[in-house]
Amino acid sequence: MSAVRFRLLAAAATVPLLIGALGACGYGSQAKKDTAADVAPKGAKTDGLDEVKIGFFGNTTHATPLVGIQKGLFQKELGGTAVKSSVFNAGPAEIEALNSGAIDIGWIGPSPAINGYVKSHGKSLKIISGSASGGVSLVVNPKKIKSLDDLKGKTIATPQLGNTQDVALLNYLAGKGYKVDATTGRGDVTVQRTENKVTPTAFQQGSIDAAWVPEPTASKLVAEGGKTLLDEKKLWKDGKFVITNMIVSQKFLKEHPKAVEAVLRGSVKTNSWIRSHPAEAKKALNDKLADPTISGKSLPNDVIDPAFKNVDLTDDPLAATLQEEADHAVKAGLLKKPDLKGIYDLTLLNKVLKSEGKQPVDDAGLGSK
Repeated sequence: MSAVRFRLLAAAATVPLLIGALGACGYGSQAKKDTAADVAPKGAKTDGLDEVKIGFFGNTTHATPLVGIQKGLFQKELGGTAVKSSVFNAGPAEIEALNSGAIDIGWIGPSPAINGYVKSHGKSLKIISGSASGGVSLVVNPKKIKSLDDLKGKTIATPQLGNTQDVALLNYLAGKGYKVDATTGRGDVTVQRTENKVTPTAFQQGSIDAAWVPEPTASKLVAEGGKTLLDEKKLWKDGKFVITNMIVSQKFLKEHPKAVEAVLRGSVKTNSWIRSHPAEAKKALNDKLADPTISGKSLPNDVIDPAFKNVDLTDDPLAATLQEEADHAVKAGLLKKPDLKGIYDLTLLNKVLKSEGKQPVDDAGLGSK
């Protein structure tokens, strides 16, 4: 089911990219080092590396790395090469870390992946796998909004200007005939950019009437009296759209393909394990969320249960939906039409899928040049 925010669009002249940088969801911008390995390295080193540095967000749309690390599934595939992880709260910070070499591989939303690729003129990263689909909803105050026809004049929060959910809401409102200035958020409906960690408080205080947000923020709002008026899955063919991808530094991919393949095996096996052990996986996810490097506390049952259920894990990057999301950003005026040819390299993923007896996945014509 579905990284996690971005900052401002500078003027129109700087709009060749999704404003400032893009993400899928999160709670700030600093990375926290997860120094306590859940499983110790054991055996031969992969590609001769002492460690592989990975990054992700502390939310349920990043269940793959959270559970995979908690259960030691990535470490098992890397043998004597240690997994070193960093937890990020915003897409731009993770892209910056990838570009600087602070991480080698990351889980991130579609918007920051697009932004990072376009900004680097196709040189910084490759998307090497999918991870999650869905997990995004429009949650409303039922006392103020009774139906989807009641949005005019209301204030709806999104995590950040130009981020994945922000683009989705702007596209939805435009399709309903509402006029909204994408940059200011003002118009027939007010789009208020609010950090996910602040959104529940704003909702309780009544400064927003609704929010188009990812999990677990959506389920937090529902637990506090909100009502899910629209699950974004209903807007997509077969109910599928990318919310989390795996990306890798092109330099690391070229120099250490065996390590990348090992992490991909860990990802594929983690997704399979989660699907076959849902109750245990949900507990592992919540235990990892309680790590001091993430939130320091687990989610209550009335939040973790629906948040876990609403996210669909997938190895397929759902490449066609990435292009569609980029098209929505262009339509909203937040992005100049990008050339995404080459953003995917699914060679190693399909090798892993074949070895696991699974069907190959497609890059929708956006594979390596």
